Amino acid sequence: MAKAKRSRTDGGKPGADLSRRAVDSAMRLAASKGWGNVTLAGVAADCGVELRELYLHYPSRVALLAGFARRIDAEVLQGGTVDKGAGSARDRLFEAMMRRYEALKPFREAISSIAAAAPRDPLAMLCLAPQLRRSMAWTLEAAGISSAGPCGLLKAKGLALVHVAVMRTWFKDDSRDLSKTMAALDRALKCVEPIAGTLFSGRFPGRRAKSPKE
Repeated sequence: MAKAKRSRTDGGKPGADLSRRAVDSAMRLAASKGWGNVTLAGVAADCGVELRELYLHYPSRVALLAGFARRIDAEVLQGGTVDKGAGSARDRLFEAMMRRYEALKPFREAISSIAAAAPRDPLAMLCLAPQLRRSMAWTLEAAGISSAGPCGLLKAKGLALVHVAVMRTWFKDDSRDLSKTMAALDRALKCVEPIAGTLFSGRFPGRRAKSPKE
């Protein structure tokens, strides 16, 4: 009970503090025990709170993973929108995506464990798909590329496919500056560039671009 009381007073922001510590605990346990062995009771014990208190913030393991994804999104967005003078849409997207891989780097062991467990829990991965699309949509916005409307949904889905492909290299990238990941991302973006140029501009051949009021 004393631990639970302490968690409500740390830093003057009990909700934010517990949310962060719970995600930290989940990632730490995933790295040490394997994601398949992580339980909500174990996460609550690791951060020193009662199950009820954890439930109010994260009612499921999927919710914990979504919370982790939002934290990474916040780190990607912390740098603001990539300067449009930095180059083409692809160049800006490259920079925004590399922010993501740098932010994920400290959690590589935990993420590897989660990825390894994914085939045994396809429903959980399906539930996380909307979060992945949101993450990619915000990455597009960080690159100065609109994620609005049906076209924005296509961009986010396409970027999600790029992200999944690049993660295969990121998992094994032991370089200090993530140079192997950068090379894989550059190749992946070049592969989709023929259609990405159209999607990023939002203009389709033979069709008049609609005004926001139409």
